[in-house]
Amino acid sequence: MDTKRVPVTREGLERLKAELSELKDVKRPFIVAALAEARSHGDLRENSAYDAAKHDQAMNEKRIADLEALLRNAEVMDTTAKSDGFVRLGTTVVVEIDGDEERYTIVGAIEARPSQGLISNESPVGRALLGKREGDSTSVQTPRGETRYKIVRVER
Repeated sequence: MDTKRVPVTREGLERLKAELSELKDVKRPFIVAALAEARSHGDLRENSAYDAAKHDQAMNEKRIADLEALLRNAEVMDTTAKSDGFVRLGTTVVVEIDGDEERYTIVGAIEARPSQGLISNESPVGRALLGKREGDSTSVQTPRGETRYKIVRVER
């Protein structure tokens, strides 16, 4: 069985554990109660509340299983070390794009949240930035065409 290690920051690991706890300790009992309530209404064949609760239960259990698998294979990245100037997993990089500055933190795919500046090491932008250092430039093919990134600063 192939067990691929999944890179994650300590903060990302804690967020995943909190989500798992929420799903198991809060959402699961809520769904069980909703199922019991729906069952009490009689005929399950035409009971939309029961169908909805069963669907919610399936989705919740799937997410729990996914999170448990991710946590089993999680490899926490050391982000406390002083940066050697290269963009690596866990580093924050400030880039210039068409005269505007953007700040990204390179993280493992499971904790990527592009809208929050957390970009995956497996994304086109993440892959292009990895291994570069301050002053380097790189181009990335995006849906809007080629975008040029100039690395202004590498932090942490």
